[in-house]
Amino acid sequence: MIIRQAELKDAEAIAEVWNAEIREGVSTFNSVEKSLSDIQALIKARGAGTQVAYDGARFLGFVTLGAFRGGIGYRFVAEHTIYLTHEAKGRGVGRALMAEIYDVARDQGLRVLVAGISGENAAGIGFHTALGFQETGRMPDIAHKFDRWMTLVLMQKKL
Repeated sequence: MIIRQAELKDAEAIAEVWNAEIREGVSTFNSVEKSLSDIQALIKARGAGTQVAYDGARFLGFVTLGAFRGGIGYRFVAEHTIYLTHEAKGRGVGRALMAEIYDVARDQGLRVLVAGISGENAAGIGFHTALGFQETGRMPDIAHKFDRWMTLVLMQKKL
């Protein structure tokens, strides 16, 4: 497995995985798919803050860092997004991507990573717990998707 900084040529693979989750999953509350230009802009803007994993030519997944909240007081905090292909799950790809993004985050002077996870996403909560993230908040019925109200679980890890 190779993990490296995302390049513009990765945008289509990232969009495919992310948009599948937007359409079908509960890992994101977003219901508007990402365009290729959205992903390309993200790759350009975030630089090393977006990492991809490949097994040969086969795309496995990505992780990206984004602002947690606006304002200078949050400058040492980032929220991350991580998505894997179905085939990559349970193979250590997520752990490897997270290990890489920890290094990137530290290099950027970050101190804390935040995960915002759907309360329905037990696998996501379990994954982050296994990586040392701690639950720091629950916001019941905060988001609406698939004609139902969903809970947001906030987790964080000090780097």
